[in-house]
Amino acid sequence: MAKAAGRTKNAAKTSVWLQDKAPRGGGRKVDQPSGLDRDRITQATVRLLDAEGLDKFSMRRLAGELNVTAMSVYWYVDTKDDLLELALDAVCGEMRLPDTETSPKEWRDQLRALADEYRAALIRHPWVSPLVGRFLNIGPNWLAFALAIQNAVRNTGLPAYTQNGAISAVFQFVYGFGTIEGHFRARCAEAGMSQEAYYREAVGTVREELATHGLLESADELMAAREGDTVEEMWARDFTIALDLMIAGIESLLAKNP
Repeated sequence: MAKAAGRTKNAAKTSVWLQDKAPRGGGRKVDQPSGLDRDRITQATVRLLDAEGLDKFSMRRLAGELNVTAMSVYWYVDTKDDLLELALDAVCGEMRLPDTETSPKEWRDQLRALADEYRAALIRHPWVSPLVGRFLNIGPNWLAFALAIQNAVRNTGLPAYTQNGAISAVFQFVYGFGTIEGHFRARCAEAGMSQEAYYREAVGTVREELATHGLLESADELMAAREGDTVEEMWARDFTIALDLMIAGIESLLAKNP
């Protein structure tokens, strides 16, 4: 039991961004390939993860993509997890963060902008969502994102003891929504189908297999309300309405705690 507890404690302290895990970035060994550096390795990792997914990713596959030996990659990172952390922070850096410091009254727009950017990142990179909960997320880009979120929620004027709940309500919702949407798009790509074709086939299959289930009768009105919308428009409308409800909830708390 003592050994297990020790391993858990050490795992909680493990991150490529901690001082004793800092990525190697110094001079190149004489036998290292010219032009290979940590940034190039990280960019190649992101490309591979986007193209093939998390399950198929390996250091050997990455080395092949870079046309180097696996040992060459290990000169710049200690483990595959270190590399995944670097890739995770790199895609977080794609998000455009709103100014949350100079216009506190614009907190609604700030929250919407942050939510939109997070959703877009989860959709572009479906492999991000399973990694978010695996690592500490203390790279520079994730820290900037987290600070922007805290500032935006603080700008609402909510009491401090409710701010964590507001952050969870908005951004755990975005995480879940973006994860599902991203995985749906990935399934469409794997099937070689457009979102429209995949959606029509899926709906047809459900209607055929569950023809007598009460769910279909209950869902008819909801489906009718989507009539004429593209799948892209469905996703966007549902996300916007849900986010509006989240913001309305914050406003209701403000009314109770002026």
